[in-house]
Amino acid sequence: MRSPDTVSGTVKVALAQINATVGDLAGNARQMAAAARSAHAEGARLVLAPELALTGYPPEDLLLRPAFLRACEDQLAALAVELADCEGLHLVVGHPLAWGEAADLRSKSYSLPRRFNAASVLAAGRVQATYCKRELPNYQVFDERRYFASGRDAGRGPVVIDVQGVRFGLLICEDAWFDEPAEAACAAGADVLCVLNASPFHVDKHGEREERMAARAQACGRPLLYAHLVGGQDEVVFDGASFAVDAQGRVQARAPMFEQATLIVELGAGGLVRGSVAPVPEVEAQAWGALVTGVRDYLGKNGFPGAIIGLSGGIDSALVLAVAVEALGADKVRCVMMPSPYTADISWLDARDMAARLGVRYDEIGITPMFDAFRAALAPQFAGLPEDTTEENIQARVRGTLLMALSNKTGAIVLTTGNKSEMATGYCTLYGDMAGGFAVIKDVAKTLVYRLAEWKNRQPSRRADGSIGPVIPERIITRPPSAELRPGQTDQDSLPPYAVLDAILERYMENDQGIEEIVAAGFARADVERVTRLIKVNEYKRRQAPVGIRITHRAFGRDWRYPITSKFRA
Repeated sequence: MRSPDTVSGTVKVALAQINATVGDLAGNARQMAAAARSAHAEGARLVLAPELALTGYPPEDLLLRPAFLRACEDQLAALAVELADCEGLHLVVGHPLAWGEAADLRSKSYSLPRRFNAASVLAAGRVQATYCKRELPNYQVFDERRYFASGRDAGRGPVVIDVQGVRFGLLICEDAWFDEPAEAACAAGADVLCVLNASPFHVDKHGEREERMAARAQACGRPLLYAHLVGGQDEVVFDGASFAVDAQGRVQARAPMFEQATLIVELGAGGLVRGSVAPVPEVEAQAWGALVTGVRDYLGKNGFPGAIIGLSGGIDSALVLAVAVEALGADKVRCVMMPSPYTADISWLDARDMAARLGVRYDEIGITPMFDAFRAALAPQFAGLPEDTTEENIQARVRGTLLMALSNKTGAIVLTTGNKSEMATGYCTLYGDMAGGFAVIKDVAKTLVYRLAEWKNRQPSRRADGSIGPVIPERIITRPPSAELRPGQTDQDSLPPYAVLDAILERYMENDQGIEEIVAAGFARADVERVTRLIKVNEYKRRQAPVGIRITHRAFGRDWRYPITSKFRA
């Protein structure tokens, strides 16, 4: 086993932090080629792209399609040829690999071969070596064992490449969280560990990554380079922040979060690591960056021309509007205020004020005539029955119908405004305020909604009139939240205080604590039983909700797979 002290001279390595789009093989290859050429011009002779950068992450069941695997094979070969004129360049690309007895993907008698999550070294116009991921995650949003076999299953060992006299050992994401793959690379002679990654964001995940990779570098006595993906893919967001640590586990280089970048890292004699170090934003800024990135890429990558938001004068729609304008620009965002007989005057005033501050198109469509028409049509059926949530839900569904009609007519997507606390407890209306195409704050608890709104107002923001100041009217933040579906209504008529609700939600839903454990922590049994019951009985609603951005380690989406029909109550 070599020591990193054997490194002599200086070697430049580039971490290509690209924003890949799933299935856009040619576009992803172009991004990697551009980053590689730029880095080569700066003197880098090794460029690391992220995990599955060729396909985008996660490609999901595209990996089960023979045509997709054939296209990946062809695009990888074409990328190698494309960069053949870059003398001395080695580009490491993450891609799926079909391998085994049936790996002739052009055979008419095709049967699916084993698939591997791979990283190939492209140099001198061809694939020089290929490493297959050994540790396959199958938790949270990951289900890699559905698609891939471990590199161990193919008898594939470590891959170590020599670039300008320095030996680099390849790892892929989860490999670096376990001892054996890194130890095997070091035993094969690696001076430096190179880790290709596609690690979905959640708040503070970046700190966890750096801590674990620092421990890995220290344990191996080797510098470690971490190339990460950036951008949104359906509900998951990748935050970038690629980094390099020295053999002592100290961060010596870091790329920005939520930005495409090529980070140049210099490796010097004795394992010295140098590069620019971008700051790590505060928690609220991380969450904000994830929401903006998720909206921008969901609409941009799917070709939506703009967004429509039902603006109520409340805190949730205000936050969604602020995110959408930062992500898309005011010219691509339209707001519709749809007052009912129960809408307070201050809701109209604050909605108009915020729309003016941001310079977005703002329209008002009163729903009273439509609401009255529904009530009149249903009067014979409801004779003798008191008004209840039925009439409240009719209002929400009228609004949902109006927003979806505007969406159908213009092609713009409706951004829903429900938060995680509401989604958890069912404090939302199917085919009403849940109607839409993308749920921006689906994983943002109500207490965090307020924190983000206050954080945003503290940031210097240019308003439509050219002034600098808060974009969310203060009264929207300070007034008691209300759905305004009946006279004098507030959210706490139906729910515990949000500070209590969100704390129970975090313990039960995100951290898997049981009812008795939460009660033992000091919460009132009545509140715990009420909240957990609401979470369980509203699973059927959440299954019909739009996809939304994940910012916590447990969201209502890919990493929440509870049955709708269940009698378990603990």
